[in-house]
Amino acid sequence: MPQVVVTIDGKTFRMACAEGEEDHLTGLAAEVDDRVNELRKSFGEIGDQRLVVMAAIMATDELAEQRRKVAA
Repeated sequence: MPQVVVTIDGKTFRMACAEGEEDHLTGLAAEVDDRVNELRKSFGEIGDQRLVVMAAIMATDELAEQRRKVAA
């Protein structure tokens, strides 16, 4: 199983993924990193964990909205 090293909010994470999914995982991690950086610019230093949770909630909200559109 391939492993990919990604950086989110200046922290490095080693993650396993399915064969051929390395670029996809790297791209997803880059999107998460971008969201965290945008939130940090908007809210300042409110804590790493809070920023990551906020980014996850925002992404989940966008996914839920897309699911609602598809279901309609």
